[in-house]
Amino acid sequence: MKTLKKETIGTLLKSAADRFPHHEAVVYAELGLRYSYRELAEETAKIAKGLMALGIQKGEHVAIWATNIPEWILLQFATARIGAVLVTVNTSYQARELEYLLDHSDSTTLFLMDGYKGTSYIEMIQSIKKDGKLSKLTRLVYLGKGETPEHLMPFADIAKKGETVSDDALWTREQSLTHDDVINMQYTSGTTGFPKGVMLTHHNIVNNAAIVAERMGLGSEDRLCIPVPLFHCFGCVLSTLACVSVGAAMLPIIEFKPETVLQTVEQERCTGLQGVPTMFIAELTHPNFAKYDLSSLRTGIMAGSPCPKEVMKKVMKQMNMTDITIAYGQTESSPVITQTTVTDTIERRVETVGKVHPHVEMKIIDPDTGETLGPDQQGELCTRGYLVMKGYYKMDEATNKAIDEEGWLHTGDLAEMDRDGYVRITGRLKDMIVRGGENIYPREIEEFLYGHEDIVDVQVVGVPDEKYGEKTAAFIKCKPSKTLTLEDVRTFCKGQLSYYKIPEYVFLIDEYPLTASGKVQKYILRDRAQALLAGAATI
Repeated sequence: MKTLKKETIGTLLKSAADRFPHHEAVVYAELGLRYSYRELAEETAKIAKGLMALGIQKGEHVAIWATNIPEWILLQFATARIGAVLVTVNTSYQARELEYLLDHSDSTTLFLMDGYKGTSYIEMIQSIKKDGKLSKLTRLVYLGKGETPEHLMPFADIAKKGETVSDDALWTREQSLTHDDVINMQYTSGTTGFPKGVMLTHHNIVNNAAIVAERMGLGSEDRLCIPVPLFHCFGCVLSTLACVSVGAAMLPIIEFKPETVLQTVEQERCTGLQGVPTMFIAELTHPNFAKYDLSSLRTGIMAGSPCPKEVMKKVMKQMNMTDITIAYGQTESSPVITQTTVTDTIERRVETVGKVHPHVEMKIIDPDTGETLGPDQQGELCTRGYLVMKGYYKMDEATNKAIDEEGWLHTGDLAEMDRDGYVRITGRLKDMIVRGGENIYPREIEEFLYGHEDIVDVQVVGVPDEKYGEKTAAFIKCKPSKTLTLEDVRTFCKGQLSYYKIPEYVFLIDEYPLTASGKVQKYILRDRAQALLAGAATI
């Protein structure tokens, strides 16, 4: 891409509808639902006008809490067309996390489905609202198919209300938007224990999506299967927006099930497939894997956590994804910073995260001195350019800590770059744990566990795991004469933390290994956890 786009998500969609009116835009094989690009533009216009009829203003924050259902995609584009900021909610959130996000984000509207994996979203939000909390949240919109719960509005009413708003009114609203407006907000946990709202603009994500599509060789005849969640950048930027940027078809999977993915790829002749390593592993190891015809596949992205070499090789050979790419980044960078290309060697694609994207600056610095390092020297990866977030919502101090005075975003990731410009991620300055593509920040879990009456201190670390990349282990110091089991800890966390954040290993400890200045040496705890799990040592 020679020059950066200066357009909004709405103009991106209308451009695709003009160029590829009859191309399939959205296909839900599970539901038998299909939209052409012209139909997608028309449908999102109806919903956009409905949102205006509700009184939703440019810059207003509206949240969505749902799996990859059709309404998610319709709302992604409808909200963008009226300039409302879409706040994405992780489907695994529990009451404590949901209340914090909705309160901190100042969301006025919540679109939600019935629930997910045994958690009733309806009961949860009604319980929070009954306690008189979230006074700014004035609209609840039901995305389910059954009877609409009390105090919620059915989603179908949105388009009906839009009939009172003229096309000219929508056009006027769209003309008032600029590409530098914030349009998307995703919450990523921080080391302080408080999730931070990453503010992303049209300019950030439209361009990142377009460059990603170019790197993976995506074109207007491609059909991309999307099992990754839309509430992450992987879903709503690298997948949906990437497709719209080139007129490709989006084929979302409502809820990840490996066989549903395999069926969709075969039935719809998908040419691309997205996924975190654990998804690809689940597909490759499914008992019925061999019976599916995946010969139509060519490209896709594996990202979200470190990509095992052997898995990558199997995906390329057994799933026919010869052009699959690896991408690296973070939500704060819209998200992709580096990516391999379809022409890179297998070795490059399994051993590196590729080269820096065009229109992006990158450097690796000594984290102590700030000095820029040379080839093959390990340091902190920093990036600058169009992709850097606007900032953290209502967290100026955290924003200034992440983005320096010269505009460099400090990722907190350790990396090295070879003489050819290929980057290897070697570790993290931060203690973040990546479990199956989900980012877990130990401090958030530690802060919560401190609330247990029998815990004096707790340190959470990640330990390597073949399936998920990493799992969470908690080293707990109990009060005198008290003890805790793994089951005790998991029971305490259940319903309060997302399932993937709940510790999967618990070790009791009397004293923590400390530095001379009194800081806990977490790397020693990580090594100790590995040894204990291998049965080679005791605390």
